[in-house]
Amino acid sequence: MPVIDIHERSFRFACRIVKLHHLLAPRKIIALSLLNQLLRSGTSIGANLEEAKAGQSKADFIAKCRISLKEARESHYWLRLLDATEIVQTPQIAPLVQESNELVAILTTIVKKASASLHRHDFKADDEGPS
Repeated sequence: MPVIDIHERSFRFACRIVKLHHLLAPRKIIALSLLNQLLRSGTSIGANLEEAKAGQSKADFIAKCRISLKEARESHYWLRLLDATEIVQTPQIAPLVQESNELVAILTTIVKKASASLHRHDFKADDEGPS
């Protein structure tokens, strides 16, 4: 299986969320609120990652990635809720639940590694003292 970059993965995930919303929103009036929440969080993951690419600093990059992680967790929640309430059939939504779970795992790793790197850099700068 080819490795797909997180930016592309989050973009593809957002496309799938938009298509799901487009398919279900007209037919599922009761679920519209949940679908709208999912649409917002599911498309926000990639948008925040795009902003992270242009981060003004390592801290800014980490902050944007943390927002993406929060949005991925929220998307996972809404997808599970849609499944548990049987608003969407499990076979239709299971791949999205799995993908959101994987996005959470990837983004968690990115945030942890970037944060550790930032703290190591700060420690070394503080440790060196004035020259």
